[in-house]
Amino acid sequence: MSYLQTSLADLKGFDRHLQLILVALLMVGFVAMTSASIEHAASRYGDEFYFAKRYLFHFSLASVLSIVMYLTPIDVWERTGWLLLLLGFVVLALVLIPGVGREVNGSRRWIALGPLTLQASEFVKLCVIFYLAGYLVRRHDEVRQSWSGFVKPMALLFALTLLLMLEPDFGATVVTAGTAFVMIFLGGVKLGQFLLVILSCMAGAVAMAIFEPYRMKRLTAFTDPWADQFNTGYQLTQSLIAFGRGQFSGVGLGNSVQKLFYLPEAHTDFVFAIFAEEFGFLGTLVILGLFVALIGRILFIGRYAESMGKQFHAFVAYGVATMISGQAFINMGVNAGLLPTKGLTLPFMSYGGSSLMVCMSMVALVGRIERECRRHDGR
Repeated sequence: MSYLQTSLADLKGFDRHLQLILVALLMVGFVAMTSASIEHAASRYGDEFYFAKRYLFHFSLASVLSIVMYLTPIDVWERTGWLLLLLGFVVLALVLIPGVGREVNGSRRWIALGPLTLQASEFVKLCVIFYLAGYLVRRHDEVRQSWSGFVKPMALLFALTLLLMLEPDFGATVVTAGTAFVMIFLGGVKLGQFLLVILSCMAGAVAMAIFEPYRMKRLTAFTDPWADQFNTGYQLTQSLIAFGRGQFSGVGLGNSVQKLFYLPEAHTDFVFAIFAEEFGFLGTLVILGLFVALIGRILFIGRYAESMGKQFHAFVAYGVATMISGQAFINMGVNAGLLPTKGLTLPFMSYGGSSLMVCMSMVALVGRIERECRRHDGR
Protein backbone atom coordinates (compact mmCIF):
# COMPACT_ATOMS: atom_id res chain seq x y z
CA MET A 1 0.00 0.00 0.00
CA SER A 2 2.84 2.39 0.87
CA TYR A 3 4.48 1.68 -2.52
CA LEU A 4 1.19 2.47 -4.28
CA GLN A 5 0.83 5.72 -2.36
CA THR A 6 4.41 6.69 -3.24
CA SER A 7 3.76 5.88 -6.91
CA LEU A 8 0.62 7.99 -7.00
CA ALA A 9 2.49 10.86 -5.35
CA ASP A 10 5.22 10.54 -7.98
CA LEU A 11 2.67 10.70 -10.79
CA LYS A 12 1.16 13.86 -9.32
CA GLY A 13 4.64 15.38 -9.27
CA PHE A 14 5.14 15.06 -13.04
CA ASP A 15 6.55 18.29 -14.49
CA ARG A 16 3.56 20.50 -15.42
CA HIS A 17 5.29 22.17 -18.34
CA LEU A 18 6.17 18.83 -19.94
CA GLN A 19 2.68 17.57 -19.22
CA LEU A 20 0.92 20.49 -20.93
CA ILE A 21 3.18 20.43 -23.99
CA LEU A 22 2.83 16.66 -24.37
CA VAL A 23 -0.97 16.78 -24.10
CA ALA A 24 -1.12 19.58 -26.68
CA LEU A 25 1.10 17.66 -29.11
CA LEU A 26 -0.92 14.47 -28.68
CA MET A 27 -4.24 16.24 -29.21
CA VAL A 28 -3.03 18.06 -32.32
CA GLY A 29 -1.36 14.89 -33.56
CA PHE A 30 -4.50 12.81 -33.15
CA VAL A 31 -6.58 15.34 -35.07
CA ALA A 32 -3.98 15.68 -37.83
CA MET A 33 -3.44 11.93 -38.25
CA THR A 34 -7.17 11.16 -38.19
CA SER A 35 -7.93 13.79 -40.82
CA ALA A 36 -5.07 12.63 -43.05
CA SER A 37 -6.02 8.94 -42.82
CA ILE A 38 -9.82 8.99 -43.26
CA GLU A 39 -9.95 8.38 -47.02
CA HIS A 40 -7.21 5.77 -47.01
CA ALA A 41 -8.82 3.92 -44.09
CA ALA A 42 -12.25 3.95 -45.72
CA SER A 43 -10.87 2.65 -49.01
CA ARG A 44 -8.62 -0.06 -47.60
CA TYR A 45 -10.47 -1.21 -44.46
CA GLY A 46 -14.03 -0.01 -44.98
CA ASP A 47 -13.81 2.01 -41.76
CA GLU A 48 -12.85 5.66 -42.05
CA PHE A 49 -11.75 5.75 -38.40
CA TYR A 50 -9.64 2.58 -38.55
CA PHE A 51 -6.34 4.42 -38.03
CA ALA A 52 -7.86 6.69 -35.39
CA LYS A 53 -8.91 3.62 -33.39
CA ARG A 54 -5.47 2.09 -33.83
CA TYR A 55 -3.88 5.35 -32.67
CA LEU A 56 -5.98 5.26 -29.49
CA PHE A 57 -5.02 1.61 -28.96
CA HIS A 58 -1.33 2.49 -29.31
CA PHE A 59 -1.84 5.52 -27.07
CA SER A 60 -3.25 3.32 -24.28
CA LEU A 61 -0.21 1.02 -24.50
CA ALA A 62 2.11 4.02 -24.67
CA SER A 63 0.49 5.49 -21.56
CA VAL A 64 1.08 2.30 -19.56
CA LEU A 65 4.67 2.10 -20.78
CA SER A 66 5.21 5.77 -19.94
CA ILE A 67 3.93 5.29 -16.40
CA VAL A 68 6.34 2.37 -15.95
CA MET A 69 9.20 4.50 -17.28
CA TYR A 70 8.31 7.37 -14.97
CA LEU A 71 8.08 5.18 -11.88
CA THR A 72 11.40 3.43 -12.59
CA PRO A 73 14.42 5.07 -10.90
CA ILE A 74 16.99 6.43 -13.34
CA ASP A 75 19.82 4.43 -11.78
CA VAL A 76 18.12 1.24 -13.04
CA TRP A 77 18.72 2.40 -16.63
CA GLU A 78 22.27 3.44 -15.73
CA ARG A 79 23.09 -0.05 -14.43
CA THR A 80 21.46 -1.91 -17.32
CA GLY A 81 22.45 0.30 -20.26
CA TRP A 82 24.92 -2.23 -21.70
CA LEU A 83 22.36 -5.03 -21.37
CA LEU A 84 19.71 -2.96 -23.16
CA LEU A 85 22.13 -2.24 -26.01
CA LEU A 86 22.87 -5.96 -26.31
CA LEU A 87 19.13 -6.62 -26.44
CA GLY A 88 18.89 -3.96 -29.16
CA PHE A 89 21.48 -5.82 -31.26
CA VAL A 90 19.54 -9.07 -30.81
CA VAL A 91 16.24 -7.48 -31.87
CA LEU A 92 17.82 -5.85 -34.94
CA ALA A 93 19.32 -9.21 -35.92
CA LEU A 94 16.01 -11.04 -35.39
CA VAL A 95 14.09 -8.64 -37.59
CA LEU A 96 16.32 -9.60 -40.53
CA ILE A 97 15.42 -13.30 -40.26
CA PRO A 98 12.72 -14.35 -42.78
CA GLY A 99 9.63 -15.52 -40.95
CA VAL A 100 10.46 -13.44 -37.89
CA GLY A 101 10.81 -9.96 -39.37
CA ARG A 102 7.90 -8.61 -41.38
CA GLU A 103 8.66 -7.13 -44.80
CA VAL A 104 6.73 -4.09 -46.08
CA ASN A 105 7.57 -2.25 -49.31
CA GLY A 106 10.92 -3.99 -49.60
CA SER A 107 12.05 -3.16 -46.04
CA ARG A 108 12.25 -5.64 -43.18
CA ARG A 109 11.87 -3.49 -40.07
CA TRP A 110 8.96 -4.91 -38.09
CA ILE A 111 8.17 -7.78 -35.73
CA ALA A 112 4.54 -8.89 -35.42
CA LEU A 113 3.34 -9.68 -31.89
CA GLY A 114 -0.35 -10.53 -32.16
CA PRO A 115 -2.30 -7.31 -32.80
CA LEU A 116 0.93 -5.30 -32.45
CA THR A 117 3.51 -4.65 -35.14
CA LEU A 118 6.61 -3.21 -33.53
CA GLN A 119 9.39 -1.38 -35.37
CA ALA A 120 12.65 -2.56 -33.88
CA SER A 121 14.69 0.55 -34.70
CA GLU A 122 12.39 2.78 -32.64
CA PHE A 123 13.16 0.95 -29.39
CA VAL A 124 16.85 0.65 -30.22
CA LYS A 125 17.09 4.47 -30.22
CA LEU A 126 16.34 4.51 -26.51
CA CYS A 127 18.84 1.70 -25.85
CA VAL A 128 21.57 3.75 -27.56
CA ILE A 129 20.81 6.78 -25.37
CA PHE A 130 21.00 4.71 -22.16
CA TYR A 131 24.24 3.00 -23.14
CA LEU A 132 26.05 6.13 -24.31
CA ALA A 133 24.95 8.15 -21.27
CA GLY A 134 26.36 5.47 -18.97
CA TYR A 135 29.55 5.11 -21.02
CA LEU A 136 30.21 8.85 -20.99
CA VAL A 137 29.88 8.90 -17.20
CA ARG A 138 32.00 5.79 -16.58
CA ARG A 139 34.72 6.65 -19.13
CA HIS A 140 34.65 10.40 -18.76
CA ASP A 141 38.44 10.88 -18.57
CA GLU A 142 39.16 8.30 -21.26
CA VAL A 143 36.74 9.97 -23.70
CA ARG A 144 38.38 13.34 -23.16
CA GLN A 145 42.02 12.24 -23.19
CA SER A 146 42.53 9.26 -25.52
CA TRP A 147 41.44 7.84 -28.86
CA SER A 148 40.33 4.57 -27.26
CA GLY A 149 37.58 6.26 -25.28
CA PHE A 150 36.20 7.66 -28.52
CA VAL A 151 36.76 4.64 -30.79
CA LYS A 152 34.97 2.08 -28.55
CA PRO A 153 31.45 3.60 -28.75
CA MET A 154 32.06 4.44 -32.44
CA ALA A 155 32.75 0.76 -33.18
CA LEU A 156 29.51 -0.27 -31.49
CA LEU A 157 27.64 2.47 -33.30
CA PHE A 158 29.06 1.31 -36.63
CA ALA A 159 27.86 -2.26 -36.00
CA LEU A 160 24.43 -0.95 -35.02
CA THR A 161 24.09 1.25 -38.10
CA LEU A 162 25.17 -1.67 -40.28
CA LEU A 163 22.22 -3.70 -39.00
CA LEU A 164 19.90 -0.74 -39.56
CA MET A 165 21.12 -0.34 -43.13
CA LEU A 166 20.50 -4.03 -43.83
CA GLU A 167 16.77 -3.53 -43.13
CA PRO A 168 17.18 -0.92 -44.77
CA ASP A 169 16.22 2.05 -42.55
CA PHE A 170 18.29 5.05 -43.63
CA GLY A 171 16.18 7.54 -41.66
CA ALA A 172 16.63 5.71 -38.34
CA THR A 173 20.35 5.36 -39.10
CA VAL A 174 20.76 9.11 -39.56
CA VAL A 175 18.79 10.02 -36.42
CA THR A 176 20.49 7.40 -34.20
CA ALA A 177 24.00 8.23 -35.43
CA GLY A 178 23.34 11.96 -35.15
CA THR A 179 22.14 11.61 -31.57
CA ALA A 180 25.18 9.53 -30.67
CA PHE A 181 27.54 12.12 -32.17
CA VAL A 182 25.90 14.96 -30.25
CA MET A 183 26.08 13.03 -26.96
CA ILE A 184 29.74 12.12 -27.49
CA PHE A 185 30.54 15.73 -28.39
CA LEU A 186 28.85 16.92 -25.20
CA GLY A 187 30.89 14.27 -23.34
CA GLY A 188 34.01 16.29 -24.11
CA VAL A 189 35.67 14.46 -27.00
CA LYS A 190 38.49 16.34 -28.74
CA LEU A 191 37.28 18.46 -31.63
CA GLY A 192 39.83 17.02 -34.09
CA GLN A 193 38.71 13.45 -33.42
CA PHE A 194 35.09 14.44 -33.69
CA LEU A 195 35.53 16.25 -37.01
CA LEU A 196 37.50 13.35 -38.48
CA VAL A 197 34.72 10.88 -37.72
CA ILE A 198 32.03 13.27 -38.95
CA LEU A 199 33.84 13.71 -42.29
CA SER A 200 34.28 9.94 -42.58
CA CYS A 201 30.57 9.38 -41.96
CA MET A 202 29.65 12.03 -44.52
CA ALA A 203 31.90 10.31 -47.07
CA GLY A 204 30.22 6.99 -46.24
CA ALA A 205 26.76 8.52 -46.66
CA VAL A 206 27.73 9.91 -50.06
CA ALA A 207 29.08 6.51 -51.09
CA MET A 208 25.86 4.78 -50.01
CA ALA A 209 23.83 7.27 -52.03
CA ILE A 210 25.98 6.80 -55.12
CA PHE A 211 26.01 3.00 -55.06
CA GLU A 212 22.30 2.55 -54.26
CA PRO A 213 20.16 3.53 -57.28
CA TYR A 214 16.99 4.26 -55.29
CA ARG A 215 18.85 6.64 -52.98
CA MET A 216 20.46 8.40 -55.92
CA LYS A 217 17.04 8.86 -57.49
CA ARG A 218 15.77 10.45 -54.26
CA LEU A 219 18.68 12.89 -54.24
CA THR A 220 18.23 13.91 -57.88
CA ALA A 221 14.46 14.23 -57.38
CA PHE A 222 15.08 16.44 -54.36
CA THR A 223 17.21 18.90 -56.33
CA ASP A 224 14.51 19.36 -59.00
CA PRO A 225 11.30 17.41 -58.23
CA TRP A 226 9.37 19.10 -61.04
CA ALA A 227 11.72 17.66 -63.67
CA ASP A 228 10.06 14.25 -63.17
CA GLN A 229 6.98 15.11 -61.15
CA PHE A 230 5.01 11.97 -62.02
CA ASN A 231 7.81 9.53 -61.16
CA THR A 232 10.82 10.17 -58.90
CA GLY A 233 9.62 13.61 -57.83
CA TYR A 234 5.99 12.64 -57.28
CA GLN A 235 5.87 12.57 -53.46
CA LEU A 236 7.73 15.84 -53.04
CA THR A 237 5.72 17.74 -55.67
CA GLN A 238 2.44 16.59 -54.12
CA SER A 239 3.69 17.62 -50.69
CA LEU A 240 4.67 21.07 -52.00
CA ILE A 241 1.23 21.42 -53.60
CA ALA A 242 -0.31 20.72 -50.18
CA PHE A 243 1.78 23.51 -48.63
CA GLY A 244 0.84 25.85 -51.45
CA ARG A 245 -2.88 25.18 -51.11
CA GLY A 246 -2.74 25.85 -47.36
CA GLN A 247 -1.56 29.44 -47.84
CA PHE A 248 -1.92 31.52 -44.64
CA SER A 249 -4.84 29.97 -42.73
CA GLY A 250 -5.49 26.71 -44.59
CA VAL A 251 -8.46 25.19 -46.39
CA GLY A 252 -10.06 23.95 -43.16
CA LEU A 253 -10.06 20.71 -41.18
CA GLY A 254 -11.05 17.76 -43.37
CA ASN A 255 -10.93 19.76 -46.61
CA SER A 256 -7.53 18.59 -47.85
CA VAL A 257 -7.43 17.49 -51.47
CA GLN A 258 -3.93 16.00 -51.38
CA LYS A 259 -4.98 13.29 -48.91
CA LEU A 260 -7.44 11.98 -51.53
CA PHE A 261 -4.80 9.51 -52.77
CA TYR A 262 -2.63 12.21 -54.39
CA LEU A 263 -0.02 12.17 -51.61
CA PRO A 264 1.19 8.65 -50.66
CA GLU A 265 1.69 7.87 -46.96
CA ALA A 266 -0.33 10.95 -46.03
CA HIS A 267 -1.02 9.69 -42.49
CA THR A 268 2.57 8.62 -41.75
CA ASP A 269 5.52 10.34 -43.42
CA PHE A 270 3.58 13.31 -44.84
CA VAL A 271 1.04 14.11 -42.14
CA PHE A 272 2.74 17.50 -41.64
CA ALA A 273 2.04 18.46 -45.27
CA ILE A 274 -1.65 17.60 -44.91
CA PHE A 275 -1.82 19.58 -41.68
CA ALA A 276 -0.21 22.54 -43.47
CA GLU A 277 -2.81 22.28 -46.23
CA GLU A 278 -5.72 22.25 -43.80
CA PHE A 279 -4.40 24.80 -41.28
CA GLY A 280 -1.99 26.83 -43.38
CA PHE A 281 1.03 28.81 -42.26
CA LEU A 282 -0.58 29.53 -38.87
CA GLY A 283 -1.04 25.81 -38.23
CA THR A 284 2.57 25.01 -39.05
CA LEU A 285 3.68 27.73 -36.63
CA VAL A 286 1.66 26.06 -33.88
CA ILE A 287 3.37 22.71 -34.54
CA LEU A 288 6.79 24.32 -34.68
CA GLY A 289 6.07 26.24 -31.47
CA LEU A 290 5.03 23.07 -29.63
CA PHE A 291 8.18 21.21 -30.66
CA VAL A 292 10.40 24.17 -29.76
CA ALA A 293 8.71 24.38 -26.35
CA LEU A 294 9.13 20.62 -25.78
CA ILE A 295 12.80 20.54 -26.77
CA GLY A 296 13.51 23.72 -24.80
CA ARG A 297 11.97 22.25 -21.67
CA ILE A 298 13.90 18.97 -22.04
CA LEU A 299 17.17 20.87 -22.48
CA PHE A 300 16.36 22.99 -19.43
CA ILE A 301 15.82 19.84 -17.37
CA GLY A 302 19.08 18.40 -18.71
CA ARG A 303 20.94 21.54 -17.65
CA TYR A 304 19.21 21.39 -14.26
CA ALA A 305 20.38 17.79 -13.81
CA GLU A 306 23.92 18.78 -14.77
CA SER A 307 23.91 21.58 -12.19
CA MET A 308 22.89 18.97 -9.58
CA GLY A 309 25.93 16.85 -10.51
CA LYS A 310 23.75 14.13 -12.06
CA GLN A 311 25.73 13.55 -15.25
CA PHE A 312 23.89 10.41 -16.39
CA HIS A 313 20.54 12.16 -16.01
CA ALA A 314 21.83 15.12 -18.00
CA PHE A 315 23.21 13.02 -20.87
CA VAL A 316 19.93 11.09 -21.13
CA ALA A 317 17.95 14.33 -21.31
CA TYR A 318 20.29 15.76 -23.94
CA GLY A 319 20.02 12.54 -25.92
CA VAL A 320 16.22 12.58 -25.80
CA ALA A 321 16.13 16.24 -26.90
CA THR A 322 18.48 15.51 -29.81
CA MET A 323 16.56 12.40 -30.88
CA ILE A 324 13.11 14.06 -30.90
CA SER A 325 14.30 17.34 -32.43
CA GLY A 326 16.36 15.57 -35.09
CA GLN A 327 13.48 13.35 -36.14
CA ALA A 328 11.02 16.26 -36.20
CA PHE A 329 13.44 18.44 -38.19
CA ILE A 330 14.09 15.73 -40.79
CA ASN A 331 10.39 14.90 -41.22
CA MET A 332 9.37 18.55 -41.57
CA GLY A 333 12.34 19.23 -43.84
CA VAL A 334 11.35 16.36 -46.12
CA ASN A 335 7.73 17.54 -46.21
CA ALA A 336 8.77 21.10 -47.10
CA GLY A 337 11.32 20.03 -49.71
CA LEU A 338 14.35 21.12 -47.66
CA LEU A 339 15.75 17.57 -47.39
CA PRO A 340 15.73 14.47 -49.62
CA THR A 341 12.72 12.19 -49.19
CA LYS A 342 13.14 9.42 -46.61
CA GLY A 343 10.73 7.42 -44.51
CA LEU A 344 10.70 8.97 -41.04
CA THR A 345 7.70 9.66 -38.84
CA LEU A 346 6.90 12.96 -37.15
CA PRO A 347 6.94 12.35 -33.36
CA PHE A 348 3.48 12.30 -31.70
CA MET A 349 1.71 13.10 -35.00
CA SER A 350 2.41 10.40 -37.59
CA TYR A 351 0.59 7.07 -37.44
CA GLY A 352 2.92 4.48 -35.92
CA GLY A 353 2.53 2.62 -32.66
CA SER A 354 6.23 2.05 -32.02
CA SER A 355 7.10 5.70 -32.57
CA LEU A 356 4.30 6.87 -30.26
CA MET A 357 5.27 4.45 -27.50
CA VAL A 358 8.95 5.36 -27.62
CA CYS A 359 8.39 9.13 -27.86
CA MET A 360 5.95 9.18 -24.95
CA SER A 361 8.33 7.00 -22.93
CA MET A 362 11.15 9.44 -23.63
CA VAL A 363 9.12 12.35 -22.30
CA ALA A 364 8.14 10.31 -19.24
CA LEU A 365 11.81 9.51 -18.71
CA VAL A 366 12.68 13.22 -18.75
CA GLY A 367 9.84 13.82 -16.31
CA ARG A 368 11.44 11.26 -13.97
CA ILE A 369 14.79 13.02 -14.32
CA GLU A 370 13.20 16.34 -13.34
CA ARG A 371 11.46 14.69 -10.38
CA GLU A 372 14.66 13.13 -9.03
CA CYS A 373 16.59 16.36 -9.45
CA ARG A 374 13.89 18.28 -7.61
CA ARG A 375 14.05 15.77 -4.75
CA HIS A 376 17.83 16.09 -4.63
CA ASP A 377 17.44 19.87 -4.54
CA GLY A 378 15.01 19.57 -1.62
CA ARG A 379 12.01 20.97 -3.51
